[in-house]
Amino acid sequence: MEIQPQTGIRVLLAGASGLVGGHCLTQLLADDGIAHITVVARRALAQAHPKLTVQVVDFDHLREQAGAIRTDAALCCLGTTHRAAGSPEAFAKVDHIYVAELAKLAAAAGAMRFVLLSAVVADAASPIFYNRLKGRAEAAVTDSGLQAVHLLRPSLLLGERTGPRPMEEWSRQMAPFWAPFAWGPFSHYRPVPAKTVAAKMVELAKNGPPGIHIHYFRS
Repeated sequence: MEIQPQTGIRVLLAGASGLVGGHCLTQLLADDGIAHITVVARRALAQAHPKLTVQVVDFDHLREQAGAIRTDAALCCLGTTHRAAGSPEAFAKVDHIYVAELAKLAAAAGAMRFVLLSAVVADAASPIFYNRLKGRAEAAVTDSGLQAVHLLRPSLLLGERTGPRPMEEWSRQMAPFWAPFAWGPFSHYRPVPAKTVAAKMVELAKNGPPGIHIHYFRS
């Protein structure tokens, strides 16, 4: 069955306090095609808006605490770092297990589209832990029974973050030197503004076609 573009859709958003998620929230609130946004988060947000609901949840019990949500599309920007997580197990819980649980929640809530912020290196068969984790999260989402799944695989994200990320800061400083060499088959490794990625996620939430789709950014 073909998914038709809609007006006034309901959107479920996770990861609104992050770099891309924050841009998603700002753009969703400003979009007349979005009727309502439900944010699931570990703590309350500073924003207040007539079409915004923030549901504070324990992600270990996400479907129990947020099971009454109804939505047309879900945007997942969940993610952490090794430093913030404290252990590989805790890192995997946020970037894989919580993503999988959100996909199940979205499917049960009636979502037609699920848009996942992944990574350019995602590969479930990779020997590298981070790459493998991202790939497994993608696999969990595609296996959740959703009609339309869109996997976004940006490279280095450009934008102002709230917490320290030394490796990302170093990569941003070095980007002007290596980015010009990322062309042809390597063009999707170019840095991309977080705001651009968020805009693509919002667009796909409204009009993304059915099926499983992978999106790269070749800015």
